[in-house]
Amino acid sequence: MTECFIYDHVRTPRGRGRPDGALHEVPPIELAAGVLRAVRDRNGLDTALIDDVVLGCVEPVGEQGADIARLAALHADYAESVAGVQVNRFCASGLEATNIAAGQIMAGQSDVAIGGGVESMSRVPIGSSGGAWMTDPAIAFKTYFIPQGVSADLIATKWGFSRTDVDLYAVESQRRAARAWEEARFARSVVPVKDELGFTLLERDEHMRPGTTMQILGALKPSFAQLGADYGFDAVAVQRYPETEAIEHVHHSGNSSGIVDGAAAILLGTREAGAAMGLRPRARIRAFASIGSEPCIMLTGPEKVTRKVLKRAGMTTTDIDLFELNEAFAAVVLLYEKLLDLDPEKVNVNGGAIAMGHPLGATGAMILGTVLDELERTGLGTALVTLCVGAGMGTATIIERV
Repeated sequence: MTECFIYDHVRTPRGRGRPDGALHEVPPIELAAGVLRAVRDRNGLDTALIDDVVLGCVEPVGEQGADIARLAALHADYAESVAGVQVNRFCASGLEATNIAAGQIMAGQSDVAIGGGVESMSRVPIGSSGGAWMTDPAIAFKTYFIPQGVSADLIATKWGFSRTDVDLYAVESQRRAARAWEEARFARSVVPVKDELGFTLLERDEHMRPGTTMQILGALKPSFAQLGADYGFDAVAVQRYPETEAIEHVHHSGNSSGIVDGAAAILLGTREAGAAMGLRPRARIRAFASIGSEPCIMLTGPEKVTRKVLKRAGMTTTDIDLFELNEAFAAVVLLYEKLLDLDPEKVNVNGGAIAMGHPLGATGAMILGTVLDELERTGLGTALVTLCVGAGMGTATIIERV
């Protein structure tokens, strides 16, 4: 099997996913094209050498429809020979896109490819693409469908994570993200987003609230209690997990991932292709995997896929220096650490989506890049990146620093 290496990665800063957010005026195709241009320009790439661009996009409709990966490559003035495809594995789409691009290379069917993702949540809101899971009673009944926020509260209830536990985690995420920005840990990889006149619209993650305290979070009301009670989703959760008896609602906007806009791109290739382009590899893709998990509780996939990918790589958790798990909700990370008996000091060391936001289709690629930068900064060797996924799934990737 051919080895696949990471040569570079870039991301936009995350803009608040609201009409008054800094990136709301930027169409998603421009966000995607922007990171593609950055990868090309900073590496002096001849884009005719790139075989494919694979981008995650969770709501591939409207402005994000019509195969945004191919159109973004054309908009970025890549060679016409560069193919493009969009991928949707819900929240893991950006990582799945990267894994697919890496898989092409490892199979010997591509020499150079770009993985990544894009999501403009302020312009194409979550849920825009619809689907039978949420709208067809037959499918919802069969899968015990409940919204993800209620699933997160179900996890907290089932495993005994209190409001204090999840709020403490959220405060720490904000602290770590603020420290990372203060120490310029993201400086190498975050490319500013500019308007058509060249003026900078955003150069720093906009969603962060570094002054967050337990007192501030304590004043917030649970976000999913009304959904659970008035729409009957608590009853569905208890029907599927009767041992819980009742759902304790502990998640709110301050300990859940933020709605944001953003894009990311990761340059992948064989060793020979990198040498031909005059580039030095930064990391090797060691292994990747995806897995299905129980769809009602939905967010427990990261633990299961971590065990799967470690087995595939012939490794254990003690062989991994850093873990990066998307902070969809605080309880997701707390459960992951608990089930795998992980040191919290090795998990999300630079904060995560609670502080900086979760641009659905791009997040997986963003956090892969974040942990690679941290491996290089600290001189550590291995990292595992994973995300929980809608409808009960998990996706994970192991990288080794070169």
